[in-house]
Amino acid sequence: MRIDYDPAEYDRATFYRLLTATVVPRPIAWVSTTSADGTDNLAPHSFFTISCVSPPVVQFTSVGRKDSLRNIEGTGAFVVNLAPESLFEQINATATDFPRGISEFDAVGVEREASLRVKPPRVAASPVALECELHSTVRLGDSTVVFGRVVHAAISPEVMADGHPEVTKLAPLTRLGKDEWGTLGDVREISRVPYAQWQDGGAAR
Repeated sequence: MRIDYDPAEYDRATFYRLLTATVVPRPIAWVSTTSADGTDNLAPHSFFTISCVSPPVVQFTSVGRKDSLRNIEGTGAFVVNLAPESLFEQINATATDFPRGISEFDAVGVEREASLRVKPPRVAASPVALECELHSTVRLGDSTVVFGRVVHAAISPEVMADGHPEVTKLAPLTRLGKDEWGTLGDVREISRVPYAQWQDGGAAR
């Protein structure tokens, strides 16, 4: 037996809390942007994923009209910085509703570094930065999905192993429900089973 929820019967906040507590864990796009007047912005967005590989496109959702979205619409560029466990408190602090015109980099004390292909800076201490040019946006109700074409990726050599990012070295944070955050935890590895092998009885059952 289950508990049934009809979105039409609940207010926005209630169903938001239900969705964000069940669609877990969610990777975090720590998005840096620069406004048209030159103010740098930095904010975490946990509705984030890959959209396409060729061309490389990532997406995040701005719930409401936030500074990240306004800046991207105005300048056409942003950076997705990996949100590592070591920067937990700074990442959370950049979610504070600072007034427009105040840079979270400066208010929180996050060190910048120059990007190679776009104007918004990277987070210097983040091990991965995906520099993006705006591809398109899609408005859905009270939110806007932002699609960014990745034009450059910068990765710290300290998190690489055999030419590939090593997840235990990346130590990414994730968002859960309420005020909860998740860390990497145990990593399990299993190969996909080719259909031919499945037919031969080679799949574990």
